[in-house]
Amino acid sequence: MSDFYINLFLDDEKLKKIEAAGLAELVQEIDGKKAVQVGMTTKDKKKLMKGFKDLPFDTNNACELPEEGNNTLMNIILEMKSLDVMKFAITKLYNPLAGRGISGRGTGGR
Repeated sequence: MSDFYINLFLDDEKLKKIEAAGLAELVQEIDGKKAVQVGMTTKDKKKLMKGFKDLPFDTNNACELPEEGNNTLMNIILEMKSLDVMKFAITKLYNPLAGRGISGRGTGGR
């Protein structure tokens, strides 16, 4: 069981892709919409919070990524044919150097 979740809401096209990937049994209804939930750890959540400022979590410890993040995560799920993708996906969703200048940390400032 995961500590936190990312809700990926599915339109008809995405639902068909999820079904084609053999993941139809993992589709759930959340707030009246079809969705899949990707579990993540507290550490993953902290990284996402750094990468996506003001990422809101609901009372069920779930969030929805901005469109670009949703698309990236959806592509990873379809490629791996699994919802257990956060160990890989976090490397694509979180860029620890985003917003830092070239003379940032680790260069000695020289």
